[in-house]
Amino acid sequence: MGLAAFLPLFALAQPGEPVPPPPPDNWEEILNAPEVGADDQSIEGRRRPGYEAPLPEAVTQDNPGAVRAPPPEAFPVDQVPIPDRWRLIESLGVVKERWFDPYGQNTLKGDRPINREKVKWLPIKGDDWFFVANAVSDSVIEPRTFPIPVGVQTTERPGSIDVFGKDASYVLSQTFIGGVALIKGSTAFKPPEIEYRLTLAYNINHVNVPERRVLFVEPSRPSHRTDHFLGVQELFVDYHLANTSDRYDFRSIRVGIQPFQSDFRGFLFNDQQLGIRLFGNRDNNRFQFNLAAFWRLEKDTNSGLNSVVQSPRRDWVFLANLYRQDFLIPGLTSQITAVYNMNREAGRIEVDDNGFPVRPALLGDLRGRDYDVVYLGYNADGRIGRINLTASVYGALGEDRNSFFTSKPAQIRAFFAAAEASIDKDWMRFRLSGLYASGDGDPYDDRENGFDAIFENPIFAGADTSYWIRQTIPFAGGGRAIGINGRNGILNSLRSSKEQGQSNFNNPGTMLLGAGADFDILPELRLSANANHLWFQNTATLQALRNEGSIPKTIGWDLSTAAIWRPHATQNIVFRLSGATLLPGAGFRDLFTNSERNRNYYSVLGNLILSY
Repeated sequence: MGLAAFLPLFALAQPGEPVPPPPPDNWEEILNAPEVGADDQSIEGRRRPGYEAPLPEAVTQDNPGAVRAPPPEAFPVDQVPIPDRWRLIESLGVVKERWFDPYGQNTLKGDRPINREKVKWLPIKGDDWFFVANAVSDSVIEPRTFPIPVGVQTTERPGSIDVFGKDASYVLSQTFIGGVALIKGSTAFKPPEIEYRLTLAYNINHVNVPERRVLFVEPSRPSHRTDHFLGVQELFVDYHLANTSDRYDFRSIRVGIQPFQSDFRGFLFNDQQLGIRLFGNRDNNRFQFNLAAFWRLEKDTNSGLNSVVQSPRRDWVFLANLYRQDFLIPGLTSQITAVYNMNREAGRIEVDDNGFPVRPALLGDLRGRDYDVVYLGYNADGRIGRINLTASVYGALGEDRNSFFTSKPAQIRAFFAAAEASIDKDWMRFRLSGLYASGDGDPYDDRENGFDAIFENPIFAGADTSYWIRQTIPFAGGGRAIGINGRNGILNSLRSSKEQGQSNFNNPGTMLLGAGADFDILPELRLSANANHLWFQNTATLQALRNEGSIPKTIGWDLSTAAIWRPHATQNIVFRLSGATLLPGAGFRDLFTNSERNRNYYSVLGNLILSY
């Protein structure tokens, strides 16, 4: 091929049309170059169209005595049974299931579906039913001191002539909790289709106090008591109504005795009660909602467990709340809530198992009460930058049909606010806490301004390691069988009982400022310390009930420390030892002056929890 090969290009050009460029000067080198596209000249990563590389040498196998694979006709033509995906690893010898091992794969813990061949009596269909069993042993040893009034008719020790006698006592409590659940659906990635759950709790307790008429109303009864009770803490059906998105946003309904907590820290309503609840989420779980109605069950007096052998109370709770993640700012979850408590127990007298009247409370005019109260609240939980934050604000609005001071209706107008902020530094967390619950400033007007909850159980300011939250202080001299506060409660509500009494909005209110710290010394060991200062918000109610002209507001300092040890760094074995002391302020000393005047009070808690 020579220059003549380019001549036709010029010949094709017509007059007036562009003439193709002349051939390059190195046209001979181009024509004599090797064929473009050869494998040794191709661009890396590209292959010449139509080119097939030579195949590698054939692989031959010389395996004398090998057993031939069975022919295809040796297998069933329909299917080949193999273990399900949960038991496949066991068939391969990777794991060995043991019923008593809660750490490995265990059918009793819901890690594998039920083998229907072994439980043909169960009326279930399908291969996605799971069984979950749990067992808890909760042991408590609790020496403590608190103001104990001397018996009116008789005393444990003759010669006790002071208003308050010896104050040392102790509690031994053992609770066994057993629960079972039957669940349909692969809940690792979607809500259960249906769930049946039953949880029973059996409690044995022994209490010893130094004075009579503390544990029993009869003065002839001893100053120690051993009691036991079996309670039904959960008994519900949870039915999955629908999925509302391809990310398994859902809508479900739950009916029966069930746990419910109305806010993040349990300030208003934290209990296990009989009810119906519609709940679900939206927008990839960014929205969550609850609509619920509860009919409150009676509680056993000494264990606090649900009693299903008694008629339910004439006390109903209706609740609606909505959660939104990343609102008002990213990292913060906001909740708005509305709760209506309707109480109609004015016509029913209730006496507890120890003989003390609890409804109506032995306070004021001793008449029964009905009341309606609506709680409107905002709660937040999350973080703002490096600051962890929990906050709650509530307003209580309603009517008490009988104020025990005036025997007339009164409007309820009470307020509550609490916040706890913390910051993490490596293995340490430092906390600041503040709480305000309004008190009633004039017991004899037509308004009740003392804030009270429905059933509080707050995780706040040290929780039950705190002296004031853990112990009940009897309000002797102003009302028999009335406590300033309630066990595992922070509000100064002047109730007969947190479990069996009614809410009381004629109370002195509560104020708290506190600081605390948590130290994760080891993965298995945490140390905590808390210091809280407490006040009554307004002592007008106390002054009226005690017929005193003035009572200071200061309750005192509540100092506590705790150690939590988890030997396996799991929740299966948890041991907690805590100690707390109350350094009484002027207000507390005014109410509970004893022969030792300025004595401090203490509380020690030893708690061992074993879980399966």
